[in-house]
Amino acid sequence: MIERSFLVVLAYLAGSIPVGVLVGRAWGFDPRQVGSGNVGMTNVARAGGGGPAALTFLGDMLKGLVPVVLARMLVADEFTLVAVALFAFLGAVSSVFLGFRGGKGVAAALGVWLGVAPPAILIALAVFLVVLYWRRVGSLASLAAAVVLPIAVAALSYPRDYLGLAILVSGVVIYRHHGNIERLFRGQEPRIG
Repeated sequence: MIERSFLVVLAYLAGSIPVGVLVGRAWGFDPRQVGSGNVGMTNVARAGGGGPAALTFLGDMLKGLVPVVLARMLVADEFTLVAVALFAFLGAVSSVFLGFRGGKGVAAALGVWLGVAPPAILIALAVFLVVLYWRRVGSLASLAAAVVLPIAVAALSYPRDYLGLAILVSGVVIYRHHGNIERLFRGQEPRIG
């Protein structure tokens, strides 16, 4: 029991690591002071370009993936795995190191789901890439992937706990994009390229 609680706390702390802020410091900027003020890859790209953005994406993805992989190695039960995945994701969107603020959770969710259910996230990732190529709007692609994820988890007959996790993670990602959704409806969301 202590091991499981420790894994959940560790997952939250790992998810809370403000990768975008750390990368920004290394490149001489603070993403919280630029553009949208978000600490994720897109805003880091605005402030520092492709290199810092790629590092931020990789770090954010790993902070979701590593705790899940560690839990898979140490504990056999699915409930603990789902709890670890959830808390790693929650750390990314509500970081203790950032006053319980954070990013939108897309990269961390990708990492979590690569560890929990790779086939389901690959379906959502394919949808992301198709929408991104078609519309050239990153937020729209993220929203489409978030909508598809629970459908993919259900279609692939994963356990109910996984479906609950997918619904919760997707719901939070969609909620965190509320400003983007408003801009999409107004036709003011920036395009890539």
